[in-house]
Amino acid sequence: MKSYTLAIDQSTQGTKIILLDSNNCPVYKAIKKHTQIVNKQGWISHNLVEIQTNIHDLVQDLLKKYPDVNLKNIALTNQRETAAAWQKSTGKPLCHAIVWQCNRAKTIIAKLDSPDLKKYVKKTSGLELSPYFSAAKFAWFLQNETAVKKAMQQQDLCLGTIDSWLLFTLTSGKSFKTEPSNACRTQLMNIAQLTWDTKLCSYFKIPRFALAEITDSNSLFGETDFWGLLSHKVPITSILGDSQAALFAQNCFTKGSFKVTFGTGSSVMLNIGDKLPNVLDDKLNTSIAWKRSGKVNYVVEGNINYAGAIISWLQNELQIINSASDTEQLAFSANKDDKTVLIPAFSGLGAPYWKPNLKAAFVGMSRTTTKKEIVRAALNSIAFQINDILHEFKKICPQLESEIHVDGGMVNNRYLMQFLSDISNRKIDISAISELSALGTTLNSSSQLPVCQTYTSTYVPCMSQIERTNIINNWNYWISSFSKNFNS
Repeated sequence: MKSYTLAIDQSTQGTKIILLDSNNCPVYKAIKKHTQIVNKQGWISHNLVEIQTNIHDLVQDLLKKYPDVNLKNIALTNQRETAAAWQKSTGKPLCHAIVWQCNRAKTIIAKLDSPDLKKYVKKTSGLELSPYFSAAKFAWFLQNETAVKKAMQQQDLCLGTIDSWLLFTLTSGKSFKTEPSNACRTQLMNIAQLTWDTKLCSYFKIPRFALAEITDSNSLFGETDFWGLLSHKVPITSILGDSQAALFAQNCFTKGSFKVTFGTGSSVMLNIGDKLPNVLDDKLNTSIAWKRSGKVNYVVEGNINYAGAIISWLQNELQIINSASDTEQLAFSANKDDKTVLIPAFSGLGAPYWKPNLKAAFVGMSRTTTKKEIVRAALNSIAFQINDILHEFKKICPQLESEIHVDGGMVNNRYLMQFLSDISNRKIDISAISELSALGTTLNSSSQLPVCQTYTSTYVPCMSQIERTNIINNWNYWISSFSKNFNS
């Protein structure tokens, strides 16, 4: 009888389930989106109950189509940094989750911002002190949510990233665990020792009892019957953050290999091997790729808060496009002489700039600027940020691979892919596998060798060095001057 792995990919926009056969080929896929809760202050939240309901409904639909499916294991992958709080005794969420994009905890960071503390945070966690990471979000819960405060006082509190919450609810409260690819993004884990750091927890006033146990990424995390939908329990054997899972699926196992994932945000991730550098890069984040069977792998990463989210903004808020597919032709047909630049600081700018208070703006516009140039500037801003991160990668790792391995929904945008190739002066390979995070966490759960990676298409640079330099200089000018004058 054939056996299958069920991968659950809990992304920023929705829940996706993928059924993979023994050859790691998807045979079934379904997705349900959840509400993006955005208030007048721009705070972004998710309803954990809605996400749980969506998982239940998706699995129920799967079983209707495949009532006799033989599930051998479950593998999870998830959006990172999003912070959740729930009651340990009941599993009931105490408030909405704070999404990784949300900048509301910047007031927490402002109070902690001292040179010595920042130095310790960077050295110990590998991360720049920032509201982007989960620790400040946990602290915000404890300061602002009455139900969370009460649960802490009663020592009945769980604080965790989405992987921990998914595992807890899937196992009906029997398993409260996480693993290093997610734990390292909280800003509370010592990345050398792979344990919660007492001093970091103290800085953020996070109680240790409320944090999950950290285990290997390919552990036996627990078992689930999906709240009674299955007649028996199935083991959960893999958890990886979505970006690390994509790195795994892209076969980036050697030092110098890297990939770019285009999602709601974008993750640009470089494998730096199994040794933690003595001196950590001050512009990028040093994190854990995974810990498998006791062996650790490290990465350096630059995160872009807004990638696909920029396209959603053009469509839903500005209402200048009808669908994401419109952007390609609009950008191709834009006036080549227009120098409009989008500074995409909708929740500040992350790596490698680290300007959390910066505001978004279109700059360099003229009277003849139209929606074509605005759309092109939006797409260009994504490529500019990626290119700036790649420059930092080259400094860290001279043996950096010459190709860019890309994945995610935006790889179908021919304009964006060509511009990224042109501006970075690198060949781009687009993965033929669309569900890389799901595949990565599935591979992590087994002892099989990674799949042979194939590519649907490639892009090669066709821009002159003079044009490339002029375009990059224009971007650098606006980033520098705008940051200097408006970073308040």
